[in-house]
Amino acid sequence: MSDETKKKAYQWRFFRSGGFDQVRIETADDLRHLGELDQKLWSVLACPTSGLEFDTRTLQLLDSDGDGSIRAPEIVDATRWVCAVLKDSDVLFRGADGLPLAAIDTDNPEGARLLATATKVLAYVGKPANAEISMGDLAETEKLFAPEHQNGDGVVPAELAGDPHLAGAIARIVETYGAVEDRSGKPGVDQARVDAFFAAAQQVSDWHAQAEADAARVLPLGEGTAAADAVFDAVCEKVEDYFTRCRLAAFDERAAAALNPADTTYAELSLQSLDAATAAVAALPLALVGAGRALPLSAGLNPAWEAGIAALRDEVVTPILGAREVLTQTEWQDLSARFAAYRTWKAAMPANPVAALPVADVRALLADGTCAALTRLIDEDLAAETAAAQVDALERLVRYNRDLVRLLRNFVTLSDFYARHEKAIFQAGTLYLDQRSCELCLRVGDMARHSTLAPLSGTYLVYCECNRQGEAPMTIVAAMTGGDADEMMVPGRNGIFYDRQGRDWRASVVKVVEAPISVRQAFWSPYKRIGRMIGEQLQKFAAARDKAVDDNAAAGVAGAGAKIEAPAVPAAPAAFDIAKFAGIFAAMGLAVGAIGTALAAVVSAFLGLPAWQMPLVIVGAVLLISGPSMLLAWLKLRQRNLGPLLDANGWAVNTRARINIPFGGALTGVAALPPGASRSLVDPYAEKKTPWKSWLFLVLLIAAAVTAWQQGYLDRFLG
Repeated sequence: MSDETKKKAYQWRFFRSGGFDQVRIETADDLRHLGELDQKLWSVLACPTSGLEFDTRTLQLLDSDGDGSIRAPEIVDATRWVCAVLKDSDVLFRGADGLPLAAIDTDNPEGARLLATATKVLAYVGKPANAEISMGDLAETEKLFAPEHQNGDGVVPAELAGDPHLAGAIARIVETYGAVEDRSGKPGVDQARVDAFFAAAQQVSDWHAQAEADAARVLPLGEGTAAADAVFDAVCEKVEDYFTRCRLAAFDERAAAALNPADTTYAELSLQSLDAATAAVAALPLALVGAGRALPLSAGLNPAWEAGIAALRDEVVTPILGAREVLTQTEWQDLSARFAAYRTWKAAMPANPVAALPVADVRALLADGTCAALTRLIDEDLAAETAAAQVDALERLVRYNRDLVRLLRNFVTLSDFYARHEKAIFQAGTLYLDQRSCELCLRVGDMARHSTLAPLSGTYLVYCECNRQGEAPMTIVAAMTGGDADEMMVPGRNGIFYDRQGRDWRASVVKVVEAPISVRQAFWSPYKRIGRMIGEQLQKFAAARDKAVDDNAAAGVAGAGAKIEAPAVPAAPAAFDIAKFAGIFAAMGLAVGAIGTALAAVVSAFLGLPAWQMPLVIVGAVLLISGPSMLLAWLKLRQRNLGPLLDANGWAVNTRARINIPFGGALTGVAALPPGASRSLVDPYAEKKTPWKSWLFLVLLIAAAVTAWQQGYLDRFLG
């Protein structure tokens, strides 16, 4: 039978939800044949391994290539593997944390190894062999991987060495190059650290060998050269100063007096409380300066430098040159040359942490085969990888038993999202804002990138920054699919976000992407726009009149002041112009008449209709005003799509997952009184109603009726 025939042999079952066909995954046969399902029928082809309400470790195990994305072939491979090692894959639909050992297929070679490993794990944690194994059992690594046993990770702790000398070598390596954590949780070393340590040890040994080859020049005092160099360095600058002064005195005998302290210097010192540590005393020359003089090593020294010169005499001069009471310039230069060679060698010291260890210890580790012994231990540990790999495989099986089917219901299908029995793995929680609850909330890693693609979903989106004490801030996007947007989100509004663990976060709106929310909102939107326009015009008119009053008042005050300062000759009163006022009243009459005539024409035409047509006219007028907005909103609401919201987060959605009007209404809850709740309509702070609207309507109605009577439109009703 060909592969194509086999694919056609399995009868898949589908259901329709979200405007597209989704495959049912309900039986073990569905899982076994998943690889045969045409991927064009999959809801999703890839999803990220982060930002989901799903076990992170399970996602990492599924991501076989570690690229941060789980693709359809990886899902197929995982499903095929888990079905192969289980007797009955129906156990996966339980989604339980524990896996019964009886469910593992011992006829499968890998299944048999997994069962043996599971039995050992249960024994380690003190459970009976016929119990279920869970992630809690596998989490106790200190019991599964004892430090005294090889575990296949290539890390050797001191407890595994079995030899005090090798354990000491491991401690040395950890001290200098740090530790790697063994599966048991103990610090140890791996091959990289062993190689680095012994390579550095060889460099240090070779460096010491260079000094030993020319010890008389580089190490004039052997192992004591370092201490002697420190003594030499402490007085080197001051001794050089002394001999330079003596050479200047030899150059010109007149300089001797100037190079020794002046009488005034001693006079100033005499006024102070002096001791050997006084800075002014230490600044004086080491000894009396004179042409060709040697440096005294005992008597006649500056008190501040007596201790330093005594140490130089005892620890440097006497061991190298022999006992003496003075040091000539030639002898000093000989000492300087000896220590210059030592310092040159010291500067070439290898820049690695092993250089701080005693050279005898370093050479002992190099000479007794310690490196080879540690390498052998690491190789033996790596050879035991089979046992450790089986524990990893067992962890994979237990996690797939708990999580795989749930992932399939959010990957191959989107049944968790559309069935609403439980939230989908991409739903981060619930946002409460503006008297509504939004169930479709997603985590957003990059708001700028997300907000570029997400508007293609045709959904009203609200981006919020969520903060909770002790937690890192996060950004979410919430889809508003119910209610209206008249008092809607603007940046700065606040709400509460509850994550999937039930923890509350303070949510602040940072960005809004507008789109239609409901047909009801579209019905009222023309009237609300007209109302807003009238309100804005009235506000502008009132503001203009208020400004005019202020301007007139200011002008009047200024004019009154001017009249007081310079009284003017009273002007003759203007004559009453009756023609002017007659024209004004005539214009007002014409305007009122025109308005009345227009109203009368409308009312008369409406009253002239048969009674059954009057409701149709009213409905038609309403549709004429609201119909275009409602039609446009209805068309846009039918196009809402979940895909761009997920694609903007790194998913690869393979279908047009609709969020139609009924489903959108289910995703966003609006405030409503509970069933059976009582409600009092008495509001002690309600604004008092004024009857001006009723009076205006009554006046207009009377004016229209009078005009209709005068024109004879009411004769057939009255006569």
